[in-house]
Amino acid sequence: METVSQRLRASILRGDLKPGDKLPSESGLTEQHKVSRTVIREAIASLRADGLVEVRHGVGVFVLTPRSNAANGAAGGLASGLGGLRHADPSRVSSIIEMLEVRAAIEIEAAGLAATRSSPAQQELIFECLDTMKQRIADGGPAIESDRAFHLAVADATNNPRFRELLEAIGRQMIPRALLQDDDNDVPPAGYLTQIHAEHADIASAIADGDEQAARDAMRLHLRGSQSRYRTLIRRG
Repeated sequence: METVSQRLRASILRGDLKPGDKLPSESGLTEQHKVSRTVIREAIASLRADGLVEVRHGVGVFVLTPRSNAANGAAGGLASGLGGLRHADPSRVSSIIEMLEVRAAIEIEAAGLAATRSSPAQQELIFECLDTMKQRIADGGPAIESDRAFHLAVADATNNPRFRELLEAIGRQMIPRALLQDDDNDVPPAGYLTQIHAEHADIASAIADGDEQAARDAMRLHLRGSQSRYRTLIRRG
């Protein structure tokens, strides 16, 4: 994944790929780089975490204008986005990455099932959680509980109660930044939270559209992107 993401990142930063350009399709990138679809998806997740591309479901992946810190990969964006977390204990961050991997195993499947099984009422609840998250961000408050409620609503939309049970068993650490913030007033900048909200919005839209693959991909991009952000935090540590 690192090789593919580095190649694409370099192309964007050199200007070979310009803002607004559409990347080749997933199958096209797979053929071009001679890697699996999973590697391509993780590379896109890494670029998205850096703010270098945006994913428009049903349309494609488009290049964004690089942020001033993009040349250093996700490092600058994570450090500024999570504020004081740049000094977090690496062992705690490693534990968070492990939990994100477990969540990916659970929630990617949950998102796919929710897209095919959810009722209109369940979809409405997912969007209510999304709206609450947006409002909390606009008010400058923590969005941790609305974030957690969103993921639980997706789990409920599978209509398999075991998904909620598994996520509830994870507890507070389900939302990583809750473990690293000193208190509820230690809120990441709105720009970082807006990115997180956009990732959730992609998941919600795919579920509402009944698009199983898009829902899985959106959840994968969100959770793998989170893993990438926290791995960068360890490297900077």
